[in-house]
Amino acid sequence: MKIELMQLAGRDGDTAYNLARTLKAIANCEAGTDLLVFPETHLTGFVGGEQLAHVAETLDGPTLHAVQQAVRERNVSVVVGLVENDSGSYYNTSVLMTPEGIALSYRKTHLWPDERGDITPGDRFVTALWKGVRVGILICYDIELPETARALAQLGAELIIVTNGNMDPYGPVHRTAIMARAQENQVFAVMVNRAEGGPGDLIFSGSSAVVDPFGRMLFEAGREECRQVVSLDLEQLKTARRDYHYLSDRRLMLAGEQVEHADGRRELLIP
Repeated sequence: MKIELMQLAGRDGDTAYNLARTLKAIANCEAGTDLLVFPETHLTGFVGGEQLAHVAETLDGPTLHAVQQAVRERNVSVVVGLVENDSGSYYNTSVLMTPEGIALSYRKTHLWPDERGDITPGDRFVTALWKGVRVGILICYDIELPETARALAQLGAELIIVTNGNMDPYGPVHRTAIMARAQENQVFAVMVNRAEGGPGDLIFSGSSAVVDPFGRMLFEAGREECRQVVSLDLEQLKTARRDYHYLSDRRLMLAGEQVEHADGRRELLIP
């Protein structure tokens, strides 16, 4: 599986600028690319307060519609985020968009302190079957809580995509977390962070990463913008789980109702 990590800087509240860079990245992807992954809320940037009503969009709005058209033209898939407006409630949402449409939509369940009050936390974890691989999405602060990745693993996840907006001085925290989440669940983990400066005194730490099911770092970016292609050997999933399988050996299950959908999505509702 061939994945392109798009570690980009963004402009908060400037959807037109962020969308243009997204469409250009999709148009210029390498031949044979399966998936492009962008940072947290890449399409809208981080917005709050009075900006929300003007910038946040529905999942069937014009911005994701433009992404859908680009994805169809290049016959690739993307994971990309935005601030979602659902009937006046606002969510930090990332979607897996395929040529057929939105295969997976995830609302961030664990909010960073600056988001609380503006953003509503999601109420479930979800995975989808894509290209024969069960995929789940987490967003930034989510990965610092081990139960989030374990919830996806409990739903059968083999690949966890993390859209990230991590800033200084917390870069080392997410480096440790992404390796741990991959190793303890025996999954591939792909984390794509925002690059360079942010609003006010925020400096995003970059360090996008790809980790294999043994917890080994396959790629780690620097701080600047970059575009990196990584190929995953999916046979490593079987190798990592051959002699022992943590999910089978555990003695505690996470609580919550598990829902199976006809399209292959699996959800774990937060009790």
